[in-house]
Amino acid sequence: MVSQERPSTPVQVPVPRVEAGPVCTPGEEEPVIEVRGLNAWYGGFRAVKDITLTVPRRRITAIIGPSGSGKSTLIRCLNRMHELVPGTRVEGEVLFEGQDIYAPGVDPVEVRSRIGMVFQKPNPFPKSIFENVAFGLRINGYRGDLREAVERSLRAAALWDEVKDKLGQNALRLSGGQQQRLCIARAIAVEPEVVLMDEPCSALDPIATLKIEDLMRELSQRYTIVIVTHNMQQAARVSDYTAVLMMDDDRAGYLVEFGPTREVFTNPRDHRTEAYITGRIG
Repeated sequence: MVSQERPSTPVQVPVPRVEAGPVCTPGEEEPVIEVRGLNAWYGGFRAVKDITLTVPRRRITAIIGPSGSGKSTLIRCLNRMHELVPGTRVEGEVLFEGQDIYAPGVDPVEVRSRIGMVFQKPNPFPKSIFENVAFGLRINGYRGDLREAVERSLRAAALWDEVKDKLGQNALRLSGGQQQRLCIARAIAVEPEVVLMDEPCSALDPIATLKIEDLMRELSQRYTIVIVTHNMQQAARVSDYTAVLMMDDDRAGYLVEFGPTREVFTNPRDHRTEAYITGRIG
């Protein structure tokens, strides 16, 4: 079930109305996703406005900004999860490996198998640990050794040593941090190229959060990761690139800055980025 990012109580951010976001590219990095002029609506409400940016391959890109600035909407547009909410629509292009995922004839199920998703609240299925990881493999017609694939995914998610003797146990009996790592194992079991993470640590304690952060750094050696986070310290710790969203007068989220994380946090180009990072707005 995809939770809807609703335009409820607006955050008072003193920014001017903008007509378009900046065109931002991460230097010479090879892109895996290119967003061009993206707009997304919930009914008549535009949640994100004219966003253009690129996501570099095998790097961690963080999306930060005030509550309600469209961060979760943006990330869900990257694998067509946004359209699962009734009344939504998208305009613009999202190129994945050069192909517009919103073009006619593109299978959204195939898109989501190659661009996986981990949600804010751990959402394991009420099945065994083994079946949680095997689920996506089964529905995708996996023909290899299922047990080997499950073990490989659990090892990649740094969970194998903790659950190897209880694979038949109901996944809901795991701790919150373990459940989230199980959801990561489930997402990477089908070998996606990109893993989207929508505030994956917001429901976890500090120790579990650090484990997930360490895991993200390890996974970025094989996968491209895009993470939405409300925690600026987390973005600074784990990401290679950071995108900063704000809201215009109509509460539509737009991009104000995108670049290497170190530069965004230590020498921001836009005064709104500096104001947000220093806590003066947001």
